[in-house]
Amino acid sequence: MKAINIALAMAVTLGTAAASAQAPAPEHLKSLKPEYFDNNTPAGTDFYTHINRGWELAHPLTPEHSRYGAFDILNDSSESRVKQIILNLGSENPQPGSVAFKVWTIYDQAMDSVRRNAEGAKPILADLKRIETTPHEGMEDLFLWMHGNYASPFFGAGPMEDLANSQVYAMYVSGGGMGLGDRDYYLKDDARNKEVREAYKKLIQRQMQNAGYSKKDASRIVKNVMKIETALADSALTREESRNIVAMYNPRSFEQLKEMYPNINWDRFFIETMGIPSPEQVIVTELKSVDQANKLMGSLTDREIKDYYLWKYVAQAAGALSDNFAKASFDFSKVMSGVQEQRPRWKRALDATEGAMGEAVGELYVEKYFPQSSKDYMVGLVENLRTALGKHIIELDWMSTDTKLNALNKLNSFTVKIGYPDKWKDYSTLQIDPALSYYENMHNVSMWHQADTYSKWGKPVDRTEWGMTPQTVNAYYNPLANEIVFPAAILQAPFFDPEASDAENYGGIGVVIGHEMTHGFDDQGRNFDAQGNMTDWWTAEDAAKFEEKTKGLIAQFDAVEVLPGLHANGQYTLGENIADQGGLRVAMTAFLDSQKKKGVDVTSDAAKIDGYDPIQVFYMNYANLWATNIRDEEIRSLTTGDVHSLGRNRVNVTLRNIAPFFEAFSITEGQPMFRPVNERVIIW
Repeated sequence: MKAINIALAMAVTLGTAAASAQAPAPEHLKSLKPEYFDNNTPAGTDFYTHINRGWELAHPLTPEHSRYGAFDILNDSSESRVKQIILNLGSENPQPGSVAFKVWTIYDQAMDSVRRNAEGAKPILADLKRIETTPHEGMEDLFLWMHGNYASPFFGAGPMEDLANSQVYAMYVSGGGMGLGDRDYYLKDDARNKEVREAYKKLIQRQMQNAGYSKKDASRIVKNVMKIETALADSALTREESRNIVAMYNPRSFEQLKEMYPNINWDRFFIETMGIPSPEQVIVTELKSVDQANKLMGSLTDREIKDYYLWKYVAQAAGALSDNFAKASFDFSKVMSGVQEQRPRWKRALDATEGAMGEAVGELYVEKYFPQSSKDYMVGLVENLRTALGKHIIELDWMSTDTKLNALNKLNSFTVKIGYPDKWKDYSTLQIDPALSYYENMHNVSMWHQADTYSKWGKPVDRTEWGMTPQTVNAYYNPLANEIVFPAAILQAPFFDPEASDAENYGGIGVVIGHEMTHGFDDQGRNFDAQGNMTDWWTAEDAAKFEEKTKGLIAQFDAVEVLPGLHANGQYTLGENIADQGGLRVAMTAFLDSQKKKGVDVTSDAAKIDGYDPIQVFYMNYANLWATNIRDEEIRSLTTGDVHSLGRNRVNVTLRNIAPFFEAFSITEGQPMFRPVNERVIIW
């Protein structure tokens, strides 16, 4: 027992420092704007509205946006910066073949609507003809050609870290093939899903006519596509089932794969679509979905399959063709999100350029906009948060010592990436030719990235790689590497400001750090150990207690009616809701520890920040992060397809479990924000 206690104590020694004897200088609000606070809505009635109503009024939705919030403001800032970087590249007449030349050419072609409109569907006509003219005996070749070059009809496949051994790559085969993504759009007959289905049919009809097909032929294609995709949807995982990552790990030998799905020529598939030898083992993530794909491939007519391929091909090409294709896609998005106006062409061109060569742009972004001081601050902040989460784990009253030790080992093994990669992606072999059409160049980009992915097969996993570019306003936790990653662009107000108060920064980027750390212990992350391997490191009793606690959190979010007749999905958003709560609690502990080290008594009048208690400021800036205006259509779309709760619920529902929040704003029984102690759910 003594040895265990020592181990626990060692786990929380990170980031300690002697308290400062010198009184700190007074702090002032920087990110928060009190003029935005709604004093007509008390904190105890609706905290989100209390903090953000003024912001909402000051930032009305423009026709371009289906939603607009703090993240979007930072995205706007990042986009403006990136635009200027790329325009500067173009003004310098970069050397043909250089990285700068490639970046500029992609952006310039994306902006060249005159050329793209003149070309129309010409860049894709030869490939469409190939699909149409393939004889019956060539259908297998056609399938392999589609998978290897343009789309993933019927199912998806590719290498990724082995969930059970994250040091090596495994080959995965997964369900898919649905243009709408979620099965409910095909199978449910409520008004919203019917509306989306009809809009999708119109999209297929218009895009196939844009590609040169008659109205009659396009209608036939619509019918066959819906037949196939609806059948695929019928066997697809539900949103809730997709969170059960353990159930999606189904290793099969290559021989078993061939026996299970005989209508697919697996002996040719990997060799001809990926350029790799057939793997000895394949992990099938959705057994029923792939089985359905196999049955369809053995029962459909050539005409039905070709029509499905035609749509898959046009769908992947549409974004790089003429304005007619873009207009059809936008009209569909209006139904999905409620957006009223297409994004400016330059923003769409930026998206394409960053999708193609994001790290090349990121290297220039970091050089100009990310000071070393911000990275240094983040390093210290992360360690403070790590220490705080360690304290929380030790103090848990529902977890055994054995599981706590495993959790602490995982926490202390976190890899932290801040700002930008240590090693930049090499684009020297990427070929971009201004003489080619924009579509041809973007197809070459796609094939380059695909080849880059497939080249990893048989090699050790490269843990230096990033899943986001530095100019991305976001952060993530990767359970397979047990790493937390914070791109440079998120290190801006209201998340982080070197001139802001500690309370604002801890209530901003501090919560984000705590959020990503807690993902290591949410309903999915908890299945992975310190090395990033899917391993059950919990006692059976602790796992049962965790599951029981999550039921309470699920119920809290399920109870929220986001629109008349539409409730939030607590099961689907569980991981993010756990992380939000953990981030808030851990960041508060780290904040209080940091103030104690500075010799600051947060309860004193001297510590007040423009008249507000520091703890109040912490929670106010957290709420400020989620200030958002949003259209009803987007609410419906996000509730269907987003694992994150709506911003309002990330504030009001989450905070109603946290006792220090009630104390900070004197929220008592009888007020809407109050939740009785016996109904509160605390996990981490």
